[in-house]
Amino acid sequence: MVIAGVAGTGKTSVGLLVASELGWPFADGDSFHTSASVAKMRSGTPLTDADRLPWLQAIAAWIGEREAAGGGGVVACSALKRSYRDRLRHGHPAVRFAFLTAPPAVLDERLRGRPQHFMPASLLASQLADLERLGADEPGGSVDASGPTEQTAAAIRAMLKL
Repeated sequence: MVIAGVAGTGKTSVGLLVASELGWPFADGDSFHTSASVAKMRSGTPLTDADRLPWLQAIAAWIGEREAAGGGGVVACSALKRSYRDRLRHGHPAVRFAFLTAPPAVLDERLRGRPQHFMPASLLASQLADLERLGADEPGGSVDASGPTEQTAAAIRAMLKL
């Protein structure tokens, strides 16, 4: 399962909780970024599709490892564009997306509340500009993540019937 959405939606917090509740391993997509991409984001420069390609490939490999092991897994990954989601799903038919949403004001407030993170609040606008909502033909659905983590996790489990 991919917990997707722009920065500040709570992908990591929600993903950790869902993974714990299901007894599945969790991976934070942030840990798959190259050091060059992290430096770029730290400096306030948005990533390009080319910057994101090795990151997406690494996450897809993690998904493949989980499938090969015969188990589930939860990964937090922005998966902003359909092409990114297609790359994550390619060869991995079990992948489903829980796409987290929240009003921009909520996202901005959350990002400003985590100054130690390499993703500054100034990059939120670029993520929202790149965002392509989950298509009706993509597996999964959207969940409002503006409330408590537990509420969002419960909504994901209900939506995906887990």
